[in-house]
Amino acid sequence: MTDSAKNSIRDQVSPQEWQTRVDLAACYRLVALYGWDDLVFTHISARVPGGDHHFLINPYGFLFEEITASSLVKVDLRGNRVMESPHMINPAGFMIHSAIHAAREDAQCVLHVHSINGVAVSAQKNGLLPLSQQSLFALASLGYHDYEGVALNEAEKPRLVADLGEKTALILRNHGLLTCAPSIADAFLAMYILESACMIQLRAQAGGGELVAIPDAILAGILAQAKAVTRGLGGALAWPGLLRRLDRRDSSFRD
Repeated sequence: MTDSAKNSIRDQVSPQEWQTRVDLAACYRLVALYGWDDLVFTHISARVPGGDHHFLINPYGFLFEEITASSLVKVDLRGNRVMESPHMINPAGFMIHSAIHAAREDAQCVLHVHSINGVAVSAQKNGLLPLSQQSLFALASLGYHDYEGVALNEAEKPRLVADLGEKTALILRNHGLLTCAPSIADAFLAMYILESACMIQLRAQAGGGELVAIPDAILAGILAQAKAVTRGLGGALAWPGLLRRLDRRDSSFRD
C-alpha cells in the first residue's frame, strides 16, 4: 500500500481505531509466523473502539503475512462494509465471529485457526487432556462445539454461542481452535497456550509410552496461578516483545 493510501486510512479513523488496526495486523502476522495460518482461510476479528458495533477483519484473499493496518476492512455485524475499501471479506467466514461478538461484549477479539495440531486434537474423542502445564491453563476455560459442516448456517450461531458460554477458548470438533478475549494480546496468548497444549499432547501420544495425567486438584487452582505468572497483565506482558520480534523481521504490518 502506498504512503498516501496508508495516511488516508489513518486520517479517517480515531487514534484508538488505528492502534487496534496495528495490533490486529500484528496478530495476523504472528499467526503466520507461528505456522497456524491456513493460506487465506480463517479469520481474526477485533471490535472497533467507540461502541458502534463495527469490527475489523482481513481482506479476503490476502495471506496473513500480507495483512497491514490499512488493509483491514471495517464491517458491521452482518459483514457489510461500513467504510470504503477496495477489498472484500468472506461473509461466511465472519459468521462465527459475528455470533460471538454479538453475544459477548467482552469479546474484543475473536481468533480462529485451523492449525494442524488443533484440528488433530479436535478429532480426538476425549479432546484436550491434562498432560502438561500448558493444557491446564487452556482447560481452565475451555468448551467444545460439535461439527455441523462448513460454517455457513445462521441457525448454528446460538449453539456455538451456548457451547462457548463465558469461556475463553473453544475446540471446534473436526475443525479447529478458537479463542476470544477482552484484548487482541489476550486472545493471542490464549491461542498460543492452547495450540502449544495440543502440540505437546500429540507428541506425548506419539511417544507410545504410558501417559501421566495431572490430578484434578491441581487444575482447580490453575486460574489463580495463571494470574500470578503474568502479574495480572495477561497477554499485555508478552505483547510488546512480540511486536519487537515482528518489527525486527518486517514492520510493514504497521502500514
